[in-house]
Amino acid sequence: MLSRRIATLAVAVACFGLADSGYLTVKHLQGAYVRCGDECSAVLGSKYADGIAGIPLAGFGAAAYGAVVVSAAFAGRGSTMGRWILGFMTTCMALISVWLTYLQAFVIHAFCKYCLASAAASFVLAGLALIGFRRYSARRIERQR
Repeated sequence: MLSRRIATLAVAVACFGLADSGYLTVKHLQGAYVRCGDECSAVLGSKYADGIAGIPLAGFGAAAYGAVVVSAAFAGRGSTMGRWILGFMTTCMALISVWLTYLQAFVIHAFCKYCLASAAASFVLAGLALIGFRRYSARRIERQR
């Protein structure tokens, strides 16, 4: 079972990420300008923000954060499947965030504070999942002795 404190914290961080990426998704679909400076506009206006099949990249992030909210809640209640989905999703999200931060730094040459906040949330979630997995593994080993 994932510690309830870790699961609760993961749900809170994922809700922050969901709000952040959800906001960017809505603004992108509306064609509205996000007021966050020239660098941020360069990132959000780049071809990398367009996503696939009319769904902006932030929309995929919002869906991923939604899945993390649900899986963390289930993991906190003792679900093994929830724990595995949480670990898989947060690892993927952190790796994708590394790639997207690389694109901002070395391809676009601009940073979006909303995107960096989402990346930070992804890294925190991956860390929480790792801590939860290590605690679960340690307890399991103790029970086997």
